[in-house]
Amino acid sequence: MKKFNVAIAGATGAVGEVLISILEERDFPVAQLFPLASERSAGSTV
Repeated sequence: MKKFNVAIAGATGAVGEVLISILEERDFPVAQLFPLASERSAGSTV
């Protein structure tokens, strides 16, 4: 199966966290995940 590079803008926010959960629940074929967030969120765990 083909895998995709996925970027999620606002990954540390509520919507970003839900999107990441959905990808996991549905076994979406992710090659690399690029969580994007503001400088204020630097160092946060996704």
